[in-house]
Amino acid sequence: MNPHDYHFNYAPYRLTGTVYGTLLNDRHALAALGDSVHEPPYKGAPKAPVLYVKPRNTFRPSGARVITSQATPEWEVGGSLALVIGRTACRVSVNDALDHVAGYTVVADLSVPHESFYRPSIRFKARDGSLIVADEVVAPEAVADPGALTLRAYLDGQLVQESSLSSMVRPAAQLLADVTDFMTLSPGDMLLLGVPHGAPRARAGQQTSVEIRGIGAVHASFVGDER
Repeated sequence: MNPHDYHFNYAPYRLTGTVYGTLLNDRHALAALGDSVHEPPYKGAPKAPVLYVKPRNTFRPSGARVITSQATPEWEVGGSLALVIGRTACRVSVNDALDHVAGYTVVADLSVPHESFYRPSIRFKARDGSLIVADEVVAPEAVADPGALTLRAYLDGQLVQESSLSSMVRPAAQLLADVTDFMTLSPGDMLLLGVPHGAPRARAGQQTSVEIRGIGAVHASFVGDER
């Protein structure tokens, strides 16, 4: 199926907008940079959210087959909570931010493994089929505190990552407020909270799952390039 023809039909909306990923929003990921965060080109920790775009060519449903190749023998599997925008959000306050969220879902944000987070590279982040999206969205009233959720990642059925979303530098409401301070988010857009430190890597022949209890799970299998 052509990814441009695929629509995620979550009632009462469709994912018709843009998906924005967030880098270095996990305290442990930021700490892992060590002293290098104060050296060029970074010259300090981010003062504003560091965003990148997952275009429509990246969208795939849960259960998708992800292609590996000689050039990309493995993928980093970045699990993340996704905030689905339900109302136009422009310069919203922290207190009002989550009122603009239509619901939450879970994604596996795949990327080509790389070391530099400076000026996120399109060729590492926007490969075809590199955003696996869960099948449903959970209503916001069912999630009292997004920061109280725990993300778990599995590789071939084995737990390889367990992270509390309380480790985020900017919790969901703060991130949404800070992003909309410089750009407008529209209904149908999706804002990813960020990938916790320690995301696993998967190769051909492996299967992965990312789950956030109370939100849902997403699955993918990795296969070699048969062309």
